[in-house]
Amino acid sequence: MNVTVAVEAGEALPSESEAGPAPKRVVVAYGFWIFLLSDIVMFSVLFAGYAVLRHATAGGPTGTELFNQGRVAIETVCLLASSYTCGLMALAVGSRNRFGTYVGALLTFALGAAFLALEFREFADMIAHGAGPQRSAFLSSFFALVGCHGVHVAAGLIWLAVMMAQVALKGFRAPVLRRLQCFSLFWHALDIVWVGLFTVVYLMGATP
Repeated sequence: MNVTVAVEAGEALPSESEAGPAPKRVVVAYGFWIFLLSDIVMFSVLFAGYAVLRHATAGGPTGTELFNQGRVAIETVCLLASSYTCGLMALAVGSRNRFGTYVGALLTFALGAAFLALEFREFADMIAHGAGPQRSAFLSSFFALVGCHGVHVAAGLIWLAVMMAQVALKGFRAPVLRRLQCFSLFWHALDIVWVGLFTVVYLMGATP
């Protein structure tokens, strides 16, 4: 009735933009998706650089000589399994199950830490054999791409530890739930990037 009267009186109805700011959960989700997309763009640039420099070994060792497929396979299993346990944690969060949340987070953290330990060992072995990032353009691009992904995994583990502390102190409040949802998106995105990295760097890079 009020709307009809307003229209008849010639008054302008408020537009959606005048209804007030968007809910915080919408703003956070939108901003985080922008962050993830910008991260994907960065990884795309690193992938492109590696593809261009793959054969620029400057007479140094190639991927066929350096890559340990067995170790990389274990790394891949650890990270993909951590994605599964992260999904279990998200389900526990959805049902407000603290014990299930802690168990899922602990398994995710352990698998992510195992992945990082194996990757660090790979880097240490390569550098010990004179195949550091300064040896050739190929190795520079390799360390930049794989190392950037490793830094993201390390940041994710720190983030996960902080989130479990927040769950313990604050419970399943709305801000905590939003942050846990963002973490899950971030972690699954890292797994997707690793699948591409494993294929382009380790599988294709191991062929002459």
